[in-house]
Amino acid sequence: MKKVYIVGAGPGDPELITIKGQRLLKEADVIIYAGSLVNPALLDYAKADCTIYNSATMTLDEVIKVISDAVGRNLKVVRLHTGDPAIYGAIQEQMDALKRLNINFSVVPGVSSFLASAAALKQEYTLPKISQTVIITRNAGRTPVPEKESLKALAAHNATMCIFLSVHMLDEVVKELIEGGYADDTPIAIVQKASWPEQKIVRGTLKDIAVKAAAESITRTAMIVVGRCLDTNYELSRLYAPEFTHMYRKGIDLKK
Repeated sequence: MKKVYIVGAGPGDPELITIKGQRLLKEADVIIYAGSLVNPALLDYAKADCTIYNSATMTLDEVIKVISDAVGRNLKVVRLHTGDPAIYGAIQEQMDALKRLNINFSVVPGVSSFLASAAALKQEYTLPKISQTVIITRNAGRTPVPEKESLKALAAHNATMCIFLSVHMLDEVVKELIEGGYADDTPIAIVQKASWPEQKIVRGTLKDIAVKAAAESITRTAMIVVGRCLDTNYELSRLYAPEFTHMYRKGIDLKK
């Protein structure tokens, strides 16, 4: 019996899907893709007789029924999710439903939008003596967030923070971050549709980013990145320091 593959489509650029994900799209008899976010150009990899469904218009039960019917006919199914499916992909409920039906499946990871945003910003999130932690989170909305994971609570760490699904609540996001412990001059960047041709970047600080984002009409499909890593002096990594010894290189005594 053919298997179901839950595939990360990457952040948008069709070339940022994995080689394995691309191969599975080419082999699939049925593709169910998250039409609200996945770049439709990825569907160009599908073979001519592949049946394609847009899950943006479907319920969970409808998605599972399509998968179950296809597997029952010994067809190969690809469930195509944006970015990496493990982050805000709502795949756990799908996987649990497939388990209940004894349908075999595999998950193929993808490039998440928070990583594509770092690439767009030409920025490393983890800088020595600045931040060694990246917090991936979202603001509470229709999907609630545990109180201990509120932006205000997480802001106390002053770590690099990547905030999904929240740009439409930017004023509230900024308020929570400042109340939680970030100074109002903390650098912040918004990357809309990272890696897409229409990618847009807005940079500022917590005190002015809402005005700047409004001027660019950014209200959805955007990553918020906040933290001192975006604009600060930092120490160089010890990894490449000439005096630093590790298992692949003996350091040089600079005192000689």
